[in-house]
Amino acid sequence: MEADVIFNRMLDVIERDVVPLTRKGVEEGHKVFGAAILKKDDLSLVVAGTNHELECPLWHGEVYTIKKFYEISDRPDPQDCVFLSTHEPCSMCLSAIAWAGFPEFYFLFSYDDTKDAFSIPHDIKMLKEVFKCDAPTRKNSFYQAHPLMEMVPDLDDPDDAKERISRIQREYDSMSSVYQSRKDTNSIPLK
Repeated sequence: MEADVIFNRMLDVIERDVVPLTRKGVEEGHKVFGAAILKKDDLSLVVAGTNHELECPLWHGEVYTIKKFYEISDRPDPQDCVFLSTHEPCSMCLSAIAWAGFPEFYFLFSYDDTKDAFSIPHDIKMLKEVFKCDAPTRKNSFYQAHPLMEMVPDLDDPDDAKERISRIQREYDSMSSVYQSRKDTNSIPLK
């Protein structure tokens, strides 16, 4: 499938399906991480989800979305799907994506974005302190990761892509501000 089609569809899903769920979740006190699963052949949405850490600290956006996916009785095979994460998945979520059988995933914001722009440094800290690496490989025997930001220069209209990303970034900045202003009052272990 053409890179422009994939890129634009991934941003469509983030804007139309993940952001509304995440906005509601942030209002409840959850973090800003969301995800979606799409069919590989036509990029139709199977399920979207967001962070639910107040219910369980393991319900990161990706893990919660996988949970929802496996609750669907007529779900497609994970091999026939692509996974979309708003943020580069943490070590737990990477493992969940691999264990669940998704061969590839896309993400918008990097670990550095999560640490710097969203003031949530745990992903990088966990990778360094627990796993002794700066970042996991993006292509291995379990999955292939595709950073959406790295696709931009090769798109037909990179300026339009940058504008769309900026719009989404502003939305996430706004949600992050809400989360950061309230995080000291919630029970999430790693704020």
